[in-house]
Amino acid sequence: MIDLYTWMTPNGQKASIMLEETGLPYRVHRIDIENDAQFDPEFLKISPNNKIPAIVDHDTGLSLMESGAILLYLADKTGMLLPQDFDAKWRTIEWLMWQMGGAGPFLGQVHHFVSYHPGKSAYAEERYTKEARRLWKVLDTRLGDVEYVAGDYSIADIAIWPWIARYPIQPVDVDDYPNIKRWYRAIAARPAVQRGWDVVDAGRKLPLP
Repeated sequence: MIDLYTWMTPNGQKASIMLEETGLPYRVHRIDIENDAQFDPEFLKISPNNKIPAIVDHDTGLSLMESGAILLYLADKTGMLLPQDFDAKWRTIEWLMWQMGGAGPFLGQVHHFVSYHPGKSAYAEERYTKEARRLWKVLDTRLGDVEYVAGDYSIADIAIWPWIARYPIQPVDVDDYPNIKRWYRAIAARPAVQRGWDVVDAGRKLPLP
């Protein structure tokens, strides 16, 4: 049994979607980051960085924070969604790191400055809007050559997809990125993704362009 500590964010959704895809049994613990539950001393013992998601795997006794590490761990545990072929494995990890180092942090700043706090910094809005559109273009170009970002459906897609699912609050028009739109809709149709979308019962519908 795995305990999942999470909230309704793209990083949190990575873990819940992966757990649904693998079929591993898990329990959800709601960490309401909107009310600072992530700073609870008990949660700090599990996630020293006070961030969701985090897991405790009672099969191994391991507690783990950081969404990318959790995806890699669950893939290793189950032998799923991370190919073992040399080239395919490293292509998958490459795009996982693209999300961790680029799409996640920069799109998160778009959400903060452009959607939630507009007018605070014209420089920040311009900078992060420009980078968001560049990242979307990178992904759309990649998906013009492959069905999924690393070839086959993998943890790379699971990492990236929840951030793209926030397109309604990003300064992009999905119709300008037809390859992303095709990829996004294919993943959104997966039953495991639909189940993993809102495991904390926040009541938010999955957007579908």
